[in-house]
Amino acid sequence: MRSGTKFVKGILPTFFCLLTLLLVGCGSAQQGTISTTKADDSKQVFIWPSSGSDLKTIDPALSTDGGSIAAIDLVFTGLLQLDNKLQIHDQLAASHSVSSDGLTWTFKLRPNLKFSDGTPLTSADVAYSIDRALQPRVKSAVALTYMGLIKGAPELAAGKVKTIIGDGILTPDPDTVVIITTKKASYFLEELTYSCSYVIEKSMIEKYGDLNFVDHLSQGIGGAGPFMVSKYEHGKAIEFVPNPHYYGPKPQLKKIVIPFYKQADTIYKAYQTGQVDQSNVPSAHIDAAKALPERQFHSIPQLWITYYGMNYLVKPFDNIKIRQAFALAINKETLAHNTYKDKVIATNHIVPQGMPGFDADLTGPAGVKSPAGDPKLAKQLLEEGMKQEGYTASTFPSVTFTVATNGSSDTRNELQAVQQMWQSVLGISVKLNDIDYGKLLSDVPAALNNPNGVQMFALGWVADYPDPQDWLTLQFDKGSPNNVVNYGQNHSANASQQQETQKLMEQADSTQDQVQRMKLYNQAEQQLVNDVVWLPTVQVGSVIVRKPCVVGIADNAQSMIPPDDWTNIYISTATPCADTRQY
Repeated sequence: MRSGTKFVKGILPTFFCLLTLLLVGCGSAQQGTISTTKADDSKQVFIWPSSGSDLKTIDPALSTDGGSIAAIDLVFTGLLQLDNKLQIHDQLAASHSVSSDGLTWTFKLRPNLKFSDGTPLTSADVAYSIDRALQPRVKSAVALTYMGLIKGAPELAAGKVKTIIGDGILTPDPDTVVIITTKKASYFLEELTYSCSYVIEKSMIEKYGDLNFVDHLSQGIGGAGPFMVSKYEHGKAIEFVPNPHYYGPKPQLKKIVIPFYKQADTIYKAYQTGQVDQSNVPSAHIDAAKALPERQFHSIPQLWITYYGMNYLVKPFDNIKIRQAFALAINKETLAHNTYKDKVIATNHIVPQGMPGFDADLTGPAGVKSPAGDPKLAKQLLEEGMKQEGYTASTFPSVTFTVATNGSSDTRNELQAVQQMWQSVLGISVKLNDIDYGKLLSDVPAALNNPNGVQMFALGWVADYPDPQDWLTLQFDKGSPNNVVNYGQNHSANASQQQETQKLMEQADSTQDQVQRMKLYNQAEQQLVNDVVWLPTVQVGSVIVRKPCVVGIADNAQSMIPPDDWTNIYISTATPCADTRQY
């Protein structure tokens, strides 16, 4: 999942404390007794803010960012989801099985499923929703990424067939869904936990259309998740109330409110004045947040890497030595310590610490192991790359770095520090293009196969599921919509070697021996890092404050709350708590 300067969503129980030597704490910072006596129903309102001027989408087929997915997960759900230990869990499905050849997947639905308006939910709705997400008219940037293994999916997405219902998706009876894949892949079930496969009510789309249905969700139609939309004021807030027809354990909360804050740092100010129940903590306020009473401070390691991408189709980044020079000119340890006050981990990795397949022996580009970089080598590589391309100081291409700081002082400070490093080490002035986060999420995918696309950009990736395929093949393989840096499919001198690495990732995807599979992924990741397919900077920890009155949230390495977990979450009589009187 793509992330920028914000993340709301929302991967194995042992992940929680793996990084505590480098991140501040694990779970709550203080000890003590907090009241767990449930407040009366009028107080069961959770104010859960999101940074940004609005949700980018609430259509499951279009979900690409954490803020949108957090809202989508309240209203919609799918055959499978991850539980709070980030293990695959049957959701709308009561059970699932796979054929001996690994290509036919059968899902038996739970009995008496209904949408939020009381309409029965059957296998036909599951098939319709998956098929719709892949339809060209919907213009999903993620459907083919996560459902491309389904027979006929690429042809449907390309407009070559009208539907895959009856071919890649079968519905032999109202309670059975059969999905046929084109190759064996141990990660297919994990892909189905991504929200683009969630079930959506067909009548809603038929009545209001693919673009306008989101403005009618408050009429009660739409999803089968634990909540439904009760009010949506674009640019201000979206509100949710329990879905009376939810098949699972019922939520205790009576309302969830997600107010939008255009400037990320203002959320913490709102937390301090009792306007919201939870907030990320700007680095400048870490010490003060730790000192808050009643265990308000929480630090949770995340499977989240922030990185800079360089478009291989745009000069000067078609040259490997120039990319390596940009990477090694950055002292990531300085960023982690000075900018983020050690709430992140400096890293050269694509696959983060805590994931299966994490390679502790991985080195950075050109064999440099330390995340602190190597200024001398960076300068040397730049000179060699410039000589290869025939550049002089006056003819070196201008570099524009497209970002979305989204009102975050931490992000602004990071980018300014990196600008200074490139200037002082390489003598290159990099121009920052700070745009709206939603526009960034649109502009970056447009760089695919596009020599006129964004030249360089800053984003992040948060694991969708705990498998290296999500970090490697999904990002950089030929034909992957996420391969926006155009790795392998470019005109650079080592493009053929890049293509061999793509084949190596594909080999790992289909290898059944898990030990051998991880070795292949390690080998591929090292080559990708050498090629600077991403310029990873830090592994992020979620450092938040939460009002002590909020009880029952099980923090995890993806900051996600599974549908059935809402039954455990409520507002207690503990103080302080957000002021919910306006809601």
